Amino acid sequence: MSFRIIFAASLLCLSLAAAAQLKTISEAYEVSVTDLRLPASEIGTITLRKCPECKFESLQVLETTVYEFNGEQMSLEKFRRSVANLYSSKNIPVQVLHHLESNQVRNVWVLVP
Repeated sequence: MSFRIIFAASLLCLSLAAAAQLKTISEAYEVSVTDLRLPASEIGTITLRKCPECKFESLQVLETTVYEFNGEQMSLEKFRRSVANLYSSKNIPVQVLHHLESNQVRNVWVLVP
């Protein structure tokens, strides 16, 4: 019985040590389509507001940024046209994945219900 307790305590200590080493590498934001300004070109900035009361923030995008609309990967130009049709629907969320270390947006996607 005491062996099981010691063994369980040892495993708990090991798991806590491993958890302490976790590092956040990306942040994901879910913003309203009306709180998002897409870049004009593939290399530029995307501007978003994380909450209605927040100020707009600019994040860098590159030609490697992936744009998806309803699961279909597409060019920035086609994505801009698809999103432009949604501006009348203020409750449509857009997800943005921002890689912290490189300070670049990796993915932008929309799933329309």
